[in-house]
Amino acid sequence: MQLVILTPGKEVYSGDIKSVKVPGTTGQFEVLNGHAAIVSSLEMGDVRIIDSTGNTHTFRIQKGFIEVINNEVAILAQGLSVS
Repeated sequence: MQLVILTPGKEVYSGDIKSVKVPGTTGQFEVLNGHAAIVSSLEMGDVRIIDSTGNTHTFRIQKGFIEVINNEVAILAQGLSVS
């Protein structure tokens, strides 16, 4: 899967991933290869990425949105910091 994380000021992350776990407004959920298309709002919490080599990256966000279409994941986030 391909993931891009964008903030209003810049692109924070772009790359091949195995999974991403996000803090949805109705609960945390994980996106894996082949996930159904979805658009969801995000609340304050951690975005945890496992990249294609198995390394984990964690970012804390204040709020945002996630879109998943055909194994392409885009996260638009505000108040992002590296945890």
